[in-house]
Amino acid sequence: MRTSHVKFYQTGTFTVGNRLLSEDDRSVQSTLERTNSLNSGHRACQGCGEALGARYAIDAAMRATDNQLIAANATGCLEVFSTPYPETSWQIPWIHSLFGNTAAVATGVAAALRVKGRNDTRVVAQGGDGGTTDIGFGCLSGMFERNDDVLYICYDNEAYMNTGVQRSSATPPTARTATSPAKGPEPGNVFGQGKNVPMIAMAHEIPYVATASVADVRDLEAKVTRAMSIRGARYIHILVPCPLGWGSEPQHTVRLARLATESGLFPVFEAEHGEITDRRLIRRKVPVEEYLSLQKRFAHLFKPELKMDVIARLQAVADRNIRRFGLMNGGDD
Repeated sequence: MRTSHVKFYQTGTFTVGNRLLSEDDRSVQSTLERTNSLNSGHRACQGCGEALGARYAIDAAMRATDNQLIAANATGCLEVFSTPYPETSWQIPWIHSLFGNTAAVATGVAAALRVKGRNDTRVVAQGGDGGTTDIGFGCLSGMFERNDDVLYICYDNEAYMNTGVQRSSATPPTARTATSPAKGPEPGNVFGQGKNVPMIAMAHEIPYVATASVADVRDLEAKVTRAMSIRGARYIHILVPCPLGWGSEPQHTVRLARLATESGLFPVFEAEHGEITDRRLIRRKVPVEEYLSLQKRFAHLFKPELKMDVIARLQAVADRNIRRFGLMNGGDD
């Protein structure tokens, strides 16, 4: 899916004024018709990537379905900061599920709509990496295997942020969390653990799998729009930096998401029925240090001494992603 045909003329920025674009080329977020499905008044932290990701994704899904959308939401940061009882920031039919059964709840809603003949109303399931890659993994795999007509969106901030920044199976190697402290001979999260859920979703050969980032709203919106045009199980994995859990500055959220992609640590791609169909090529490859150095969860790699051997292992992970997904020049590193 090629969406980078818009030229950005403003030096040092990736934004473009609406007056320079035709209405057909404008993003959902830059139009007056956006639904603001996740409205103001929620209690997300300053610079919360998950709040950005959810707003971008659900507004795009609403436009793609003519505002006929129901969402099931796992327990987690997104649920907690958007629905402090008895208030809510959601302006769509929204169901709070348990931590681990969001995919099952969404599947039930989709089945009920099918029985009622409501083919115009679509279903989205949402969860963080804890509720997706760990606690809800079994229900998610079942949804994929049955090819249920649900779009599942994982907002990946790479740890259990809502309960105290504990390690999840999406936490990267060497990252410091409450359960992977920066102590011992191998400080932080160890190498060789975790799950690559986008690849696991591809192994189920479901109709559509994609990764996306809050650093590229147009690409994210295009993928949600594409997903809503397809029937069956679909999965989108969105990287959403967390200033609190990552120990980063709130103003660096979008910058970090971009550096994760430009370094190769977070490959952005699309797949249909188990085959990669497109990928976001890296425009300017950056060393992983540029990404790691902005986050306190990796501070032990730089102080009291620079651990170049560990950083080299992380660079090798990024380089492998670049080769595996063909992220530079169509596959030439």
